[in-house]
Amino acid sequence: MTDPIRVLVVEDDPVAADAHELYVGRVPGFVAVGKARTGAQARRVLDRTQVDLLLLDLHLPDVHGLQFARSLRAAGHHADVIAVTSARDLAMVREGVSLGVVQYVLKPFTFATLRDRLVRYAEFRGAAGEASGQDEVDRALAALRAPAPAALPKGLSGPTLQRVTGALREAPDGLTAAGVAEAVGISRITGRRYLEHLVDTGRAARSPLYGQVGRPELVYRWVSQTP
Repeated sequence: MTDPIRVLVVEDDPVAADAHELYVGRVPGFVAVGKARTGAQARRVLDRTQVDLLLLDLHLPDVHGLQFARSLRAAGHHADVIAVTSARDLAMVREGVSLGVVQYVLKPFTFATLRDRLVRYAEFRGAAGEASGQDEVDRALAALRAPAPAALPKGLSGPTLQRVTGALREAPDGLTAAGVAEAVGISRITGRRYLEHLVDTGRAARSPLYGQVGRPELVYRWVSQTP
């Protein structure tokens, strides 16, 4: 049995840190070994605990995440990094590659998104031995890349999906298919198709709306991407 991949959560928001720790613990083969709210706290944990992977917020109160990663390399720490950030600066992404940042996860994100990144990291980390050729090298590197967005089912369009998603995210109590239809300006049947697609892709959840006569209607709620 292989040892679990040890993850240190570095996040200054305590609610987000607790969520990230919970997320890590839900992925087989991974274990959260601690939480740190600052770069200084993270360094102390790294000095006394074996860590394989940092789940690192780039905007810490005492240091920028990339600066922190650079200091770790200089000090001889070799833990890999999955950067957690709301920044979309591609220059920052390129800089992070040289510092051991193997993945970026943009806030806000779902558990499914982080799980995908962790599973891909584990696959990449598990590649060992000598490659038989270029194809095997390419497959090992490809493990870190997220898959291309899946094509929408026939009859669904990207712009309408964005409108349905927006309406659902702004409804804390959820929406029925009829409610989405009214909010977006589409038919009830079409609204249900978009809602079911969001459920199938893990971005929404459905539950019966009781208290009505006859068969209960379904209400759909956005699966929050905020940790």
